[in-house]
Amino acid sequence: MSSRQIVAGSLALSVLMISPALTWRAKGQAAPPVPAGAQAPAESGESAEVTPPRVSYIYGEVSFWRPGAEDWAPARVNTPLAPGDVLYSGSGGNVEIQVGPRAFVRAAEATQIGLDNQEPDFLQLRVTGGHAALDVRELAAGHTVELGTPNAVFTVERTGFYRVGVGPDSTTFTTYRGGMATMTAAGGAPTQIAANQQVVITGTEASRVETAAAPQLTAWDRWNYERTNYLLQSTSTRNLPPAVYGAEALEQHGSWRTVDTYGAVWVPASVSPGWVPYSAGRWIWDPRFGWTWLDDAPWGWAPYHYGRWVFVGSYWAWAPGPVIVRPVYSPALVVFLGGGVRVGIGVRPLCWAPLGWGEPVIPWWGRRGFVGVASWHGWGGPRVVNNVVVTRSTTVNVTNINVYRNVTVTNAVVGVSADRFGQHQDRPRRIDEAEVRQLTPVRGPLDVKPVAASVTVAAGSAPKPPVAMQRRAVVATRPPHDPTSRLGAEGLATGRAAEPTPAPRIVPSPRSARGTDHPTVSNGGQRQDRQERGERREPAADRAGAVTAAGVASVTRSVRAAGDPRRASGAAAGAGVGASRPRCASGARRTPQPAADRAGAVTAAGIASAIRAV
Repeated sequence: MSSRQIVAGSLALSVLMISPALTWRAKGQAAPPVPAGAQAPAESGESAEVTPPRVSYIYGEVSFWRPGAEDWAPARVNTPLAPGDVLYSGSGGNVEIQVGPRAFVRAAEATQIGLDNQEPDFLQLRVTGGHAALDVRELAAGHTVELGTPNAVFTVERTGFYRVGVGPDSTTFTTYRGGMATMTAAGGAPTQIAANQQVVITGTEASRVETAAAPQLTAWDRWNYERTNYLLQSTSTRNLPPAVYGAEALEQHGSWRTVDTYGAVWVPASVSPGWVPYSAGRWIWDPRFGWTWLDDAPWGWAPYHYGRWVFVGSYWAWAPGPVIVRPVYSPALVVFLGGGVRVGIGVRPLCWAPLGWGEPVIPWWGRRGFVGVASWHGWGGPRVVNNVVVTRSTTVNVTNINVYRNVTVTNAVVGVSADRFGQHQDRPRRIDEAEVRQLTPVRGPLDVKPVAASVTVAAGSAPKPPVAMQRRAVVATRPPHDPTSRLGAEGLATGRAAEPTPAPRIVPSPRSARGTDHPTVSNGGQRQDRQERGERREPAADRAGAVTAAGVASVTRSVRAAGDPRRASGAAAGAGVGASRPRCASGARRTPQPAADRAGAVTAAGIASAIRAV
């Protein structure tokens, strides 16, 4: 063998050794043997699907409206948002939306924010009133976030912290932490907003623009900084791909273990005896993904849209699988089962069970050619069919898939009558073994049409935004996505609870300034300002830095002042750990957390004092 061949072989071996396909993240331990057939699938088409924005935090009154609904309803944590959805934070309300692995949008009291469009490299939001913040710690090259307001549209193409305040006749936009944006008013030319700058644009026709240096960070800004820092420091990320949302909730509500067959698995804490996955929640209808599971648990994002559930001895655990591929969002990962015993006059049940380790999902959503075809999209572990590991090249006929491991676990199969599926009336009930034996897998689309209740995420009434706020048109670079045809195909009306969304004033998209100034990595390290670099050197509990009731009280002044630089500059931020324990969105008190986690959480008392005075 020549020296050239030896060098080439060494290089090839080094590439294999660092290949993501050989990486298993299980608390730093060596990976268990991966059975034959464990490969990194890269499905075409659906693998490029977007991850929907996630409602990641709610406090106080927050309302939700989706086209097709009959009225506004209470918002729910972990709701996946679709174009056309609108959120409104009412009295004492505060809402957070995760729009990327390291990017968040937050709205204070009396703020309406809507999702108009989402594509793999483009996110379009509208703010028609109130105060919102955009904290972008990471943004891939070529990706754009657009904020439409009644006075101008703001295009964000780089990391930074951005604050927007929309008043009756003016909009204030401020950039921090190296952030830059492009402002375009109706009929006006694009204007660059430099880093650490504030602009106030007044009027919608003959606009007047005032520019000044960004005021000092307010308590509202500091709360946003600290909240994002807390979310991004979760240790659960060592077992998950960076693009999987909700790692911080797993850390708070369960624990990680290592199981020989599955590697790192997560076990929820404080579940009721006999609990099974996909039994405490409901099915909602999403215009893009069809039937989607929305769980009641505050941790119910990652375990229901990624990975697989496994039954280990006497307990259920969620197995994300080897971290070897970019994760792909699924509306749920279950096998649907139909037929069997009738549960009413002429009505058969529609049942489901969680997919087991390596089992394919048979999509009921998506494009033609994807629906009804066995898929391991986004799964990095072995492929298992009928309890047998198969290779990537194996041709799988879905009609031959009849064995699902979790179906045989006691009480793992739950369901409702088909005529009540996707509605609020019934909770899933357990299906006994005799009934389970009569059920057969559903392969492809579900024979269930959504109704108005299917597009709401919770029962009950909720405050509506002022009519004037709903009717305000915004400036945008493209029309919002129109869900009318999709709703019509499902037999849904567009709904009458929300005021008709006025058409935006369309302006040309600003020429993208992509290049060396467009960071593609976290806005950390050298890109952090001095204050944040200092925070990162502090002990964990101080770094997490929860905002106390007294500290957040100053937010009550500074959020209002966000649109007025004369007032905003005088706001002060608090520090320290609040005494009140945080509440989940459902209102239940969380179990005590370790000191570092407790310090990172925003206290209920603190946020309440902030919201009341916004």
